Amino acid sequence: MNAADLARRALPFAIAIGIWFTPVPAGLTAQAWHLFAVFVAAIASVLVGAFPLLTAAMIAVAVVVLTGTITPAQAYSGFANASVLLVVVAFIVAQAVVKCGLGRRISLLMVSRFGGSSLGLAYSIVFTDAFIAPAFPSNTARAGVLFPIVLSVAQGAGSVPDDPRKRKLGGYLMFCTMASLAVSSALWMTATSANPIGVQVTKQFGLEIGFGSWLLAACVPALTAIVLLPWFVSKIFPPGVGKTPEAPKAAQADLAGMGPMSRAERITAVVFVIMVAGWVFADALKLNVTSIAFAGLGALLLLGVLTLQDIADMGDTLVTFLWLAVLFALSGQLNELGFMGYAGERLAAQLGSLSWPATYVTLIALYVAIHYLFVSQSSQVLALLGVFLDVGIRGGVPAPLMAFGLLFASSYFSAITPQGGSQNIIFAASGYLTQGELYRLGLIITLAFLAVFLLVGSPWVLFVTG
Repeated sequence: MNAADLARRALPFAIAIGIWFTPVPAGLTAQAWHLFAVFVAAIASVLVGAFPLLTAAMIAVAVVVLTGTITPAQAYSGFANASVLLVVVAFIVAQAVVKCGLGRRISLLMVSRFGGSSLGLAYSIVFTDAFIAPAFPSNTARAGVLFPIVLSVAQGAGSVPDDPRKRKLGGYLMFCTMASLAVSSALWMTATSANPIGVQVTKQFGLEIGFGSWLLAACVPALTAIVLLPWFVSKIFPPGVGKTPEAPKAAQADLAGMGPMSRAERITAVVFVIMVAGWVFADALKLNVTSIAFAGLGALLLLGVLTLQDIADMGDTLVTFLWLAVLFALSGQLNELGFMGYAGERLAAQLGSLSWPATYVTLIALYVAIHYLFVSQSSQVLALLGVFLDVGIRGGVPAPLMAFGLLFASSYFSAITPQGGSQNIIFAASGYLTQGELYRLGLIITLAFLAVFLLVGSPWVLFVTG
């Protein structure tokens, strides 16, 4: 290990120690300040390439428990969190779609119709996501639907994670889908659970936002971002494959060679459709979406489509479960200890002398940037949306503009980090993208979304709400 590597590995520890021993700011407890020091250092270690995310998470949780910063029960609460479990189970269920051949069949159908280019494949996935989004109150569940299709398309095109050259197409499609889940959630009020929470917060300020008014305000900026997304990502992360004129014919031939659907394909298709239907109507039927995923996994195991050995071979699933559960719990405790609300209030209070347009832009940018500290969209909405909305209105920003700006940001900022939304984890764990690439691409695409929603969305929202 050379000096540069040693310095890079020492940096997160220096950050943690420096913050830890800095006097605790007024209004915060030592507990909240010390947890913030460890959390920031863990994220910084990944950003600078000092440690993998799992290593950083394991060190962080050990430190906060051994120092008595939070209790073991608080630190380990993420392992029983329904969203974390849903991600892991959905990832396992997705393997059945690939194993039985159903994913290959679907991918061949997609390639036969849209496979003339990598761009065509990406657009087919992104538009499919936007179309089904209003029926899914959980973007994590939507990710569970899309991931096996994307994985099969990538594998069917010969893209594998282990080959630095061949992984590019898979990485391109994975990131397009991950980013699509973020921006499609801004298009529809019912596309993610954070949106209805945000609408309830805005009611405290006298704003009534319904499904139709949300769609009217969101349609122009969100659809603009969706249309630009595959093209833009192809520029910042080229898929390595351009035109593929022979792909549709080859796919049609391979599809004919597969013959009729096998028993395992039929079983998987039925289970998958039932799971999707359960997720769509979960609220109306008062069903738990994670329990639906467990039921689907149980059915696939019972009927022999998946085996225990299949699950044992999925080492990445355990890795994902461990770091996601830890970071989810630590982020939740930062919120519970009042750090998130404190930070939002202090940052927003500095904007009193700005004009209302400058206040508006600054608040939205800060709100998006703060998501680096959150693992959950809903937790940030609960902690900060009301604070930022109040400061914006008091600063002269039109209330509907400020509200919609924050509500839309609460969806599209989820792409900023691999842990920025639980739906991201399935794609981050695919192996097609490195942690560094995920952070770099996440920042760039989030800045692009921010620009679209500010430059295109703001005039449009003022027009339709004025």
